[in-house]
Amino acid sequence: MSVDFNHLSAFYWLWLVALAAALGLAALAWRRRAMRRLLDRAVVDRVAPHHSKWRPGVRMALTLFAMALLVGALADPRWGSVSEDVRRSGADVMFVVDVSRSMLAEDAMPNRLERAKLFIDDAIREMGGDRVGLVDFAGVAALRTPLTLNYGAFMASVEGLEPKDSIRGGSMLGDAIRVAARSFPSDATAGRAIVILSDGEDMGSDPVAAAKEVHETQGVRVITVGLGDARDGGRIPVTQGMERTWQVHEGQEVWSKLDATTLRDIAAAGGGLYVGAGTAHVNLGEILPAALLNVERGDFETNTVVRTIPRYQVPAALALLLLVAEALLMDRRKAQEPFAGRGAIA
Repeated sequence: MSVDFNHLSAFYWLWLVALAAALGLAALAWRRRAMRRLLDRAVVDRVAPHHSKWRPGVRMALTLFAMALLVGALADPRWGSVSEDVRRSGADVMFVVDVSRSMLAEDAMPNRLERAKLFIDDAIREMGGDRVGLVDFAGVAALRTPLTLNYGAFMASVEGLEPKDSIRGGSMLGDAIRVAARSFPSDATAGRAIVILSDGEDMGSDPVAAAKEVHETQGVRVITVGLGDARDGGRIPVTQGMERTWQVHEGQEVWSKLDATTLRDIAAAGGGLYVGAGTAHVNLGEILPAALLNVERGDFETNTVVRTIPRYQVPAALALLLLVAEALLMDRRKAQEPFAGRGAIA
């Protein structure tokens, strides 16, 4: 039988047991030296006939063992196992990330795209049973990760997102909404939501109509997260060889601004909400669960989980028994009754 400890750090408290042992031994030694200096053994037996020289040491040993057992209980020992069927349930959430070159603007540090990745990481940390998928878009929208419960693989795809040059010119936000909606299973019982992380720039793909369509026909809730500065915006960096410059159009530097109006209209049409992150660091992990609170949950799969059985009660009970024994064991021996035989004085 193997014993596992769930909180090994609790054993650091053994230093307290060791300290108590050192102090206790020092106290016993001092007590014995003091007795020898003041009285010899014969005198001690006449003055204190019921005194026991070994019981104080036994009491100290019982206390120390009880302390060690309590430390063992804090370490949460486990042995044996039990199998449980765990059903996972949640909503289907498709993250849609803008990877157009405007997301390289550094008004949201370090840039809008990296900030979007941080927001998704915050959200994933709070999503216990929801399936998640990933769509990216610039000129063309594409499904990068189908719905999955494997958050590690999903985050690997998120970290791999890179800005893309738009073949069709600009961001096609409406197309991305339609691709995300088509990626949901048609027979799923779970509620559905699309979370868009973008600066809101769009090149005529009619995203408001797309959000309204998927909400009314499929019941998909559309949530938008706006990234960037809506007033001043930010320049778009371009690297040419070893030189870093700014994107230029018709001889003028291109400044990209957050289009909060479009993103707000998309959220309203999609029955969701708009999160105006702007250039601040908001915790999407706190906002998204509230936004999905009324989304219907569905059952995804049942897994058999093997759990070890906690046994902290055993050392805790033994420690209690030792402390009771220590309390009942007195330093003095029980006085013996005088023998009432012949010759005893009545």
